[in-house]
Amino acid sequence: MKYYLVGYMYCGKTTFGRRLAEEKGMEYLDLDRAFEARYHYTVPMFFQRFGEEAFRRLETQMLYTTADLDNYVIATGGGTPCHSGNMDFILSHGTAVYLQMPVEALVQRALRSRNPRPYMHGLPEPEMRARIAAQLKEREPIYLQAPIILDGENPVLP
Repeated sequence: MKYYLVGYMYCGKTTFGRRLAEEKGMEYLDLDRAFEARYHYTVPMFFQRFGEEAFRRLETQMLYTTADLDNYVIATGGGTPCHSGNMDFILSHGTAVYLQMPVEALVQRALRSRNPRPYMHGLPEPEMRARIAAQLKEREPIYLQAPIILDGENPVLP
């Protein structure tokens, strides 16, 4: 069994993923942390230095390293399933779980976050809200391909 957690930034994939792995007796892997350990850059620093295209290419390679893992909960980055056919890979190698949250809840979490994300860094609240709404509208059709959709504010796996 393998779960891939998908959803927008700030939806709680890391927090829920750790909890789910512990409850199910599974291993936990955060793809962003694995990326940072392998390439010795934080995701925001990598974005700034090398750009999104380079990041997405390496992020996809990181995702592919999970193909043979078993008994894992894997938290993906918010954009991971939305590039390079990655959602097809996720769906064919495990069970995708979408942590769905409304825009306003995502904005509030982004404002409280101590870890600014590349897309949100330095944005005033109205611009942040507009960016989250626009990206979520673009990405949600991909996230909704997940066979399990949970309320990100109170996720409970059936």
